[in-house]
Order: sequence, then structure tokens, then C-alpha cells
Amino acid sequence: MSLPARERIDAVLAAVDAELDRDFPGDRTQQQPVHTVYVSASDADVDTPAAWGLESLRIAESAQQTLDDLDGGRVLPLVLDRLAVRPIEDLRIDLEDGYGWRSDEVEDRHASAAGQTLARWAAAGDAAPRVFGVRCKGLGAAERARGLRSLELVLDGAGGVPSGFVFTVPKLRHATQVDAVLMICDELERAHGLPTGLLRFELQIESPQAVLGADGRATVADAIHRGGERLTGLHYGTYDYSAACGIVSAQQSLEHPVADHAKAVMLVAAAQTGVWISDGSTQVAPVGSPEVIDAALRRHHRLVTRSLEQGIYQGWDMHPGHLVTRWLAVFSFFRQAMPPAATRLQAYFDRQSSEFIDEPATAQSLALVILRGLAAGAFTEADVLAVGSQCSADALVALRGSGGVLR
Repeated sequence: MSLPARERIDAVLAAVDAELDRDFPGDRTQQQPVHTVYVSASDADVDTPAAWGLESLRIAESAQQTLDDLDGGRVLPLVLDRLAVRPIEDLRIDLEDGYGWRSDEVEDRHASAAGQTLARWAAAGDAAPRVFGVRCKGLGAAERARGLRSLELVLDGAGGVPSGFVFTVPKLRHATQVDAVLMICDELERAHGLPTGLLRFELQIESPQAVLGADGRATVADAIHRGGERLTGLHYGTYDYSAACGIVSAQQSLEHPVADHAKAVMLVAAAQTGVWISDGSTQVAPVGSPEVIDAALRRHHRLVTRSLEQGIYQGWDMHPGHLVTRWLAVFSFFRQAMPPAATRLQAYFDRQSSEFIDEPATAQSLALVILRGLAAGAFTEADVLAVGSQCSADALVALRGSGGVLR
């Protein structure tokens, strides 16, 4: 092909290259939380994470046989250690559905107190959640003013934006609402004298219109690219979404087909954008008779494992008992995934023949599952190196950064 022809082709594709680089920059390097816990602003205080940890340990002790059945004695000691040290990775103080409608005076007080709690968590280091924030009321006409007022009071109470802060925007129904969130962030930063771009937010996908718009386009995809670097995650809202689709309450679940469809669209829309996907919640808590607790723990463990298998590495937890089966499922999943992944990566590094002929994209995926397991604490780097001597964390990060190409 002649040089002029190649130059014409490059001229046509240069804008496409730039657009793809901008819209699909790849996965973020930060560690995604394995879960988000929601606690009503009327109940949350600086001691909430520790209190949840103690209650989760009590539940684990009372349900020892159930957990042994689920685990086979492999990772439960790790789970108990985690529940004793940092049981909650990501915590939202809730001023929306989990809080309800109260007088302005009461919500003002709770919003200010929430900000003070967030500031104290930011100062507590390893004893506090790694990520935290609030969920205020949404952008609908009836609740918009109240939600904005609460968000401002939270930031006032916190004395700014604590490190690790993110706020959740519920009930997305139209991509243009994201433009409004960006305006809100800009105005709050200006009014509070904060650095531009400091505020980060997540979107809750809990209405059918957030997945499929009136024009037949995927609203959530448009929302992601409008959100830019400020948008960090999408959270599926199990019950609002199911109800809006006409699913009766007895059938509303993370594993209903309408839920799977919504999350599949979310996953595809967010792929290679750096936006994280979180599954929703289950309303079934391990409370009551031993038989009821047993069934609830088994159900939650199954649902978390199912989400992980579908490539959704985060979910909502609504009760201290959910922490037990969350960490049990997470540790089990990654510990089972690590040895075959490290073995295949070692062969990839050695360029040796094996039963698998892995391409760069597959090598990236194998590296990511090990890095996720390391970040969650499911195993150590020494455990990985015992299987694949070249699979150090630095080597895996480099492999991810190179697009799976060995230099």
C-alpha cells in the first residue's frame, strides 16, 4: 500500500482512535470494594462498623454448622479475622429509601451528624470503612430540593469532602439527569472552595428507563459517558426495578430474568470505561429461628457466589449477617480461581505450550482475578508465587497495563 493511501486511512481513523481512547480508557487501578453497606442516617454513627462486626461474629458463632457446610473448613478462619478487623469496606449513610421522609428539622440534624461521622471515619484509618458516603434523595421533582439540602449539610458537617467520600444518586431515569449531577458537583465545589473534580458519585439503576430509553437506546451507556471521571459506579436496585417491571413481590430477586437483563446491559455499557458495577440487595436477613437463619445464610451465600460468577464483584449488604456470607463467598471464589489462573499465567509468561492457548485479553483477565483476590485478602502474594513464580503483583499490574502483551 502506498504512503499516501496509508496517510488517508490514518486521517479517517485518527478521530476514531481518539474517541475510543477517551470513552473506553480501561479498568481503574483503584481497588473495587466487595460490597456496599447501607445504614439509615437515624441509626448510623462512628461505632456502626464495629457494632456490625461484633454482631456478624455472633451470628457466625451461632451458625457454625451452616458455615462449615458452606465452606468445608477452608476459609472460615480468614472470614472471622476479617469480621474482627474491618468487616465493612464501603458504607453509605442512607437518607433515602432506607431512611424515609421525616420533618425538615429532623433530616437536617441527621444530615449534619452524618457528615461529622464521615469525617471521623476518614480520620480513623484502618479501623473505618475504606470507602464511605451518603445516599440522599434523588433528582425527581418531589424530592430534589430535600436531597440537595441534605447533601450540602453532609458536606458542611464533614468540613469538606473526606478522603474516600462518594455520594449515591438514586432513581436515575434519564441521562440528562447526569448533566444535573455534574452541575451540582461543580456548584458545591465552587461554594465550598473545594478543588475542581473532587466530588465523585454513583448512579443507582433502579428503573427500566435507566436501562432502555424511549428512543430504544441504552440510557445507562449514555449516562456513563456523560458522567466522565466523576462517575465511579452503577448500583442495581433490586426491588424498585423489579416492581417497576411488574414483578410480584414474591418473585423479586437478584436472580430474576429482568434483573439479569438489566445487569447484563450495565456490564456491557460499563466495560472498559473504568465504571464499577454493583449488584443489589436481598431483603432476606438471617434473623429468627435456627432454621430461618440457616436458610437465609445459604441463600445469601448462593446469591453472592452467583454474582461473582457473572463478573459482578460488588453487592449491597443490608444486615450484619450478610457480612458473614459475603466474605465467605468472596474468599472462597477467589481462592478457587487463583491456582488455575496463576498456572495459566505462568505458562503465558514462559510462552510454553499447555492445554490452553491464551490470548492477551485472556491473560489480562487472569491477572485481574488474581489482583482482585489479593486486594480482597483472599490469599497472599506468597500463595500466588508458590503456584506461578513469575506472577508477582507487580508483574500482574504490568501485564494489565500493557494490554496483555509481553515485552
